[in-house]
Order: sequence, then structure tokens, then C-alpha cells
Amino acid sequence: MEVYIHEALFVLFQLCFIVQLYYLLSNHSRLTRYAPAQQLPPPTVPVSVIISARNEARNLTENLPYILQQNYPDYEVVVINDCSTDDSDMILLEIKQEFPHLKIVTITEHERYKTGKKFALTLGIKAAKNEHLLFTDADCKPATLNWITLMAAGFTGSTQIVLGYSPYTRTGNFLNPFIRFETVKTAISYLSAALNGDAYMGIGRNLAYTKSLFFKAKGFASHMHVISGDDDLFVNQNATPGNTSIQIHPDTFTYTDAKTTLSGWFRQKKRHMGVGKLYKNSHRRMLSFDAVSGFLFYVLFILCLVFKFEPLLIIGVFVFRWMLQLLVYSKVFKKLDNGDLVWALPFFDMIYYIYLNVFGLIGTFIKTTRWK
Repeated sequence: MEVYIHEALFVLFQLCFIVQLYYLLSNHSRLTRYAPAQQLPPPTVPVSVIISARNEARNLTENLPYILQQNYPDYEVVVINDCSTDDSDMILLEIKQEFPHLKIVTITEHERYKTGKKFALTLGIKAAKNEHLLFTDADCKPATLNWITLMAAGFTGSTQIVLGYSPYTRTGNFLNPFIRFETVKTAISYLSAALNGDAYMGIGRNLAYTKSLFFKAKGFASHMHVISGDDDLFVNQNATPGNTSIQIHPDTFTYTDAKTTLSGWFRQKKRHMGVGKLYKNSHRRMLSFDAVSGFLFYVLFILCLVFKFEPLLIIGVFVFRWMLQLLVYSKVFKKLDNGDLVWALPFFDMIYYIYLNVFGLIGTFIKTTRWK
């Protein structure tokens, strides 16, 4: 009986290895071969940048002027001051005196009806004068003044959605390396899926789509009851193989600071992971197979070593996967400005798959009641 158990563990380990190999070579390697255009394209369409801000006085002071100085001839910036209780209103009025292309939309708190980010964004979209919308957050700062130019260039032909990338700033905080690692792995997954013609999510820190698509889809109506999902659920429901493109030129990255405490990071990830259950069935299966097979790969690797079942073969398979990861990810991590994290394989990769399964369960059973 013990022999059969050992053989079963080994077979399952091999199956998980094959599944992980498929994701690595068939999906994630797409981003390795993708090369963004290097020349700065000419401006093509008027753009409305939309930012929802709640109690973001400091971030508005630091980041908004930079966004208002972008090298783009025809754009406006719409900031929704969403029930802020700090000095956001005064700061926005001061900034508007210098930058007349700033448009301010103010929401006041209602005693009986609580509003969330989706409501704020909807008002901002309605207030925007242009068809092409570019979204970011108040705590984000574009890498260069060419951010709008390059993101707007993604609207070619039938494209209605442009997926961007938003890395976290590198710091010495103990959580920072893993948070950046998780962000890069997530980006590799959703950007590669888009290149495969099966986009399933985007991030609101750097995302663009058309106003007509938003209203054709009735905005966020189908998931307005969920706090999160203004970005990934909208993309999941409206992206098609022909209407979605990606932009990963370094000039388009929007940087923000990562959480510095476990409690803050926990609240953020619980909110983000809670919307996964509303993805399309095919996307839920795709993400679940990756998460479960990656987690079991490490569990079964350890069990096979503990039971001393073909240890040399087990270690060989493990090292082979690790080498393939290095081959694929070393290029992609550099493209996404996190080349220093390649050294963290496979340790962070193991933590990453534990994180996916833990927060997947938490997001399924625990409801988030606030977005800020």
C-alpha cells in the first residue's frame, strides 16, 4: 500500500509539472517575444484622464501636476473628489488655477446612501468630454511625460481597450520584494492572456477604454453590488480578441507605493481577490488550474522528498522547471522593471502559489464592504 501511495504522489507531481509547463511555455512566454514600439507615435485621439480620489490630498499635490503636464496636445484630466474629508477640495481648486484643463467633479457624502468607487468613476466618465478614456489612481505617477501619448497610441483599428502596467516603487520594506513579485506575476498572466486573444482583466492604475464601450455595456451595472471590480470585471466582461491591446513601453508605467504593513496588504488583496468568482467560467478555470497545480507542485515535491521516492528524479524535475522559469522570466521581469526579483525564484514562486490559494478562499467566503 505504501508503494502505491508513493507512486500516486509521484504521478500527481508529474501532472502538476506538465500543467505548469503548459502555462509557462504556452501562455507566459508570449510576453517574452512581445516588443513594444520604440518610436514615439504622433498624437491620434483626444483623451480624458479620469482619477477617482477619496482623501488623497497629499497624493494629489505630488502627482496630479505631473499628469497635467503630459506631452499631449489634446487632453483633459477629470478628478472625482469622492466624499473627501481632508483638504482635497482646496488643493484641487488651487491646481485648477494653474491648469485649466483640469475638471473637478465633487461627490458629497449622503447620510443614508453610501457610494463607492464605481459610482464615482461613472460620474467622471459622464463628465468627460472625450471618447477615449485613460484611468489611473491619485497615488500613481506616470514614469514619463509620454504616458498619454503611448497609451493613446494603443487605440488603433477596432481596439476599444488598452491594458497598461503599473509596478510598485522599490523600497527597503520587508514586504516590498514579494508585493512587487506578485504584481509582476499577475501582469505576466493578464498581459499574456491578452496577447493570446483571451484578455480576462486589467488594472485601474493604468487602463484605457472608450466611452462608447462603457455605455454599451451599461457601465458597471452588472457588478455594481461588488465593491471592487471597476477594472478587472469590466475588462473580463467586455474584452474580445479583436478589441483589446496591451502597452508595456517603459514610458507608460505608472508607479505607486506598495503597502508597508501586513494588515494593509491583507485588506487590499482581500478586496481584489473577492471579485474572481465573478469572472467568466473559462477564466476562472484557467486561473484555478494554474493556482492549484502550482501549489500542489511544491507540496508534492516536498512530500516525495520526505518519503524518499525517486529523490534524484524529483529534484531533476524541480530544477528543470526552475531553469525554464529563469529562461522565460528573466527577460519579462526586466521588461517590467523588476529584473532584480529573478533571484527570488523559486522561493517567491512557492509563496506566490500559497498566496493565490489562501486569498482565493478568503475572497470566496469573506465579503468586502469598503473600497477605501
